[in-house]
Amino acid sequence: MEIILLALFYVFTPLLILFLTHRYRTAHKIGAVIIAYAVGLLLGNIGIIPSPGAVLNEIMLIEPGITLSEVEALEESNVVTSRDVFAFRVYKLRDLIMTITILLAIPLMLFSTNIKQWRQVAGKTLVSLIVGLIAVMVVIVAGFYIFKDSGTKDMWKVAGMLVGVYTGGTPNLASIKMALDVDAEIYILTHTYDLIIGVFYLAFLISIGQRFFLRFLPVFPIIKEDIASEMETKEPFFSTLRKEKLIPLLKAFGVAIIIFGIAVGISELVPQNAVMAVVILSITTLGILVSLIPAINRIDKTFDAGMYLILIFSIVVASMADIRNFAGITPGLFGYVTFAVFGSLFIHMLLSKIFKVDADTTMITSTAFICSPAFVPVVAGAIGNRQIVVSGMTIGIIGYAIGNYLGVTLAYLLR
Repeated sequence: MEIILLALFYVFTPLLILFLTHRYRTAHKIGAVIIAYAVGLLLGNIGIIPSPGAVLNEIMLIEPGITLSEVEALEESNVVTSRDVFAFRVYKLRDLIMTITILLAIPLMLFSTNIKQWRQVAGKTLVSLIVGLIAVMVVIVAGFYIFKDSGTKDMWKVAGMLVGVYTGGTPNLASIKMALDVDAEIYILTHTYDLIIGVFYLAFLISIGQRFFLRFLPVFPIIKEDIASEMETKEPFFSTLRKEKLIPLLKAFGVAIIIFGIAVGISELVPQNAVMAVVILSITTLGILVSLIPAINRIDKTFDAGMYLILIFSIVVASMADIRNFAGITPGLFGYVTFAVFGSLFIHMLLSKIFKVDADTTMITSTAFICSPAFVPVVAGAIGNRQIVVSGMTIGIIGYAIGNYLGVTLAYLLR
């Protein structure tokens, strides 16, 4: 029953958030994504949702494919507690909701994309990709020499994992862990600190990030006459319940579900460590192709329907940030991860200034690298620019493809 109530909370809370942003000026200024993030952080830290214990958490990180029946067997063997089993159920619920919402949101948000307009910024996207990679590599190498004597063994392996995760994503982190034979404890700590720092990084981007970067970088070059999300404008999102809007939107959802199914089917043909990259690539490609169909491209509020799913995703992700994870932090490793994230963002900004890359493209490139493509729609929605979704997804896919090569290569160069 508790799991069902939690699922309902995740799915329907965005309705309240959208009502508040439509009804109250202050909430409108804060923004729906930021409020969703705050709600999730509150939910995850008021003590009503248990976190897996240390033993189960370690098992889950080492064996990400572990099932509920296997966890229940561990309970019967007194390896984990009943509280751990419930925490695992919550974890599986969150994972399911995040997967469904983001993989449906991406095509919905791409359906209204003007690909012809995107060509105008494709060149700057490539420049941002290159300078973003340079920023990540330079900062991680510098951090290696700063923190290598801080008490954490095999820091060269950590450097390799950080390059993988901050050019690609978590799948790259796991792949490089296996390729370099990283100690389980080091891997777990690195992954945990990445999640903790990622919360603050994302919070910065979706709150004051755009205003900060616009102090130093140019404005996005495409005129944003249709970019601001209609979810927070005079016409409320609830207007989609009208028949003339709802029926076309349901058709768009149907197309998104078909794309989702095709992508999952294609992913069955590849190794497990390549599944997420293939799914994201397939969904992005199909979403862009479908956006070229006028009948789909003209459907009203597809972007905002995708943003509703992003609000659900944001609440779930933020609710996973548990401040209790700060207990027992290893200073050297934590410092290295923090330096890698915010140092690369700073260097990326400096290089973008030199090469005249705009603020939005810089932010979305950094998001695709540091957080993975799944978070591109979150930031795009928060800063009110639907045109950069394609850029961010493209960069993220390239990052997935090259992350393992860069990570392993750099690790052995630093050895």
